[in-house]
Amino acid sequence: MDIAVSEVIKQAIPEFKIGVILYNHIVVDDSPQMLKGKLQLFQESIYFDLQETAVADILELAEWRRIFKAIGTDPSKYRPSSESLYRRIQKKNFVPTIHSAADVNNFFSLYYKIPIGIYDLDKLEGSVAVEIGTDQDEYIAINGRTVNFSRKLVSKDIHGPFGSPIVDSQRTAVTKDTKNAVQIVYLLPSMTQEQCKKLLQSMQNMFLQIHGGDATLQII
Repeated sequence: MDIAVSEVIKQAIPEFKIGVILYNHIVVDDSPQMLKGKLQLFQESIYFDLQETAVADILELAEWRRIFKAIGTDPSKYRPSSESLYRRIQKKNFVPTIHSAADVNNFFSLYYKIPIGIYDLDKLEGSVAVEIGTDQDEYIAINGRTVNFSRKLVSKDIHGPFGSPIVDSQRTAVTKDTKNAVQIVYLLPSMTQEQCKKLLQSMQNMFLQIHGGDATLQII
């Protein structure tokens, strides 16, 4: 799978990077009790931490807000998905279990405080480009709303936009029928290559432990 980051993004944020993990021959199902328990306990821990720490003061979330501002997105109107998760938990509106792939995604997004998208690879076609969207770029999101991606980070295949660090599309959503998937991990520009590699390997290992199959990863 060919995936590239646009030069416009690199000019706005020279250290911008994403991690890409391709999974093949996986089995997506209800989450095992271990994962459900981890997700619940971690959210409870975050909830208590947020009684003493403001969401705006969390360094990783603040860094992603700066990225949004740098490319022209108002982060108060369109939040990075990782921040949206934290704000949900702050209101004690915990993220429910969905299925094993989504739950792993949400767990690591909370753990590393970064946006992560996961997509059904068989619903994508051609090369993928991560760009700053235009007025023509929009899709029906997994929350059922139509979102326009003008001046927002968006991923596209030959059929158009399908993913973003804000919210992902229904078109490429992972389901229990998914056999092959791709994760796009929106890494922090401040992270070193070694930190990024360690993060991606940890994520890949847990995903394969639960879903089987095999995987390859790269940093772009």
